[in-house]
Amino acid sequence: MSKYLPGEENLSTNTIAVYRDSFKLFLKYCNEQQKLPPNRISLSILTRELVVDFLDWIESERGCAVATRNQRLSSIHGFIKFVQAESPDDLYEFTRILGIPSKKAPKTIVQYLTEDDLKILFDQPDTQTKQGRRDLTLLVLMYDSAARVQEISDLRVKDIRLSSPAVITLHGKGRKTRQVPLLGKTKQLVSDYIDSIEKLVWGVAFSEVPLFFNQRRQPLTRWGISHILDKYVAIARANSDFSTRFPVTPHILRHSKAMGMLKANVPLIYIRDFLGHVGISTTEVYARADNDMKRRSLEMAHRDLSPQEMPDWEDDDNLMEWLSGLCK
Repeated sequence: MSKYLPGEENLSTNTIAVYRDSFKLFLKYCNEQQKLPPNRISLSILTRELVVDFLDWIESERGCAVATRNQRLSSIHGFIKFVQAESPDDLYEFTRILGIPSKKAPKTIVQYLTEDDLKILFDQPDTQTKQGRRDLTLLVLMYDSAARVQEISDLRVKDIRLSSPAVITLHGKGRKTRQVPLLGKTKQLVSDYIDSIEKLVWGVAFSEVPLFFNQRRQPLTRWGISHILDKYVAIARANSDFSTRFPVTPHILRHSKAMGMLKANVPLIYIRDFLGHVGISTTEVYARADNDMKRRSLEMAHRDLSPQEMPDWEDDDNLMEWLSGLCK
C-alpha cells in the first residue's frame, strides 16, 4: 500500500495519512473489542459483519460524526479493492464489504465571517513586531487566496510571484496546483514580508525557504496555523462589535472569501476554479448559504397582490356589538 497509494492512485500525503489513521483505529477496535491482536489478523477474518460493527463502534462509543464514519469506510473500501486480486478465495466476502453503503450525513450550514468581523480580526496582530507582521500576512493571505490550511503550510518562497501579474501557486488536493492572483494590499503585505525574511541567513536556496515558519525555521504546521488564528480570534472577541460566536477555523476564512466573491456577483464557475473544486456542485453550497442574497432576490421578485387597503375592523358595528356581548 505504501507504493500503491502514492504511485498508482497518486494520492497526496494527507490522504495517505487518513488511510493510516483509519487502519490504526481498526486495529485498535479489533484488539480491544474483538480480542484480536494485530498479529492474528488476516484477510480471512475480514467480514462484512466485522466492518459494520467497527463502524457502529466509531459512532456509538467514540462519538464520531457520520462524515468521519464514512471516511473510515472509504479507507476500508480502498484497501479491499487493492487486495481483491491478491486473495481470490475471499472475493465473495470482499464484495459484501464493498456493498456497505455510506451514511447520508446531514447538510451543515456554511459559516463565514462578515466583512466587519474580518476587519476586526485583521486589526489584532501587532505590526510593530516581526511576529505580528508575519501573523497578519498569514491571516490576510489565507483569506484572500481562499487557500486550504495545508496549502498555506506547504508554501515556499518560490510559490510567490510578485512581478506583474502577481500570483501565488497553491498545491492542493490530489497533487493539483492552481494559481491565485495577489492584489492590492495583500500583494504589498506579502512583498514586505518576503523582504524581511530574505535578510535572514538560510542554509538552503532562498526560493526553497518555507514562506511561514516557526522559531526553529520549520514550516508552520496545520495545528500551528490554527493556533495563531485561535489566538487572534480570542482577542477579537473582546471587541463588542465582533459578532461571530461560532468556532473560527482556517477553513472559515476560505468560506468567507467564497461568500465575499458570491456577494460581489462573481459567477459560481469562477469561484469554483478559484477554490480548486473539482465540480460546480461543491461550490453551489455557497449559493444556498447566503440568506441576505436570498432575501434580496425574493424582494426583487415579490409582487404584492393583496388589497392595498384593509378595512378597519373597529368600523364594523355588528362586530363591535358582538364583541361587547362577550363580556356580559
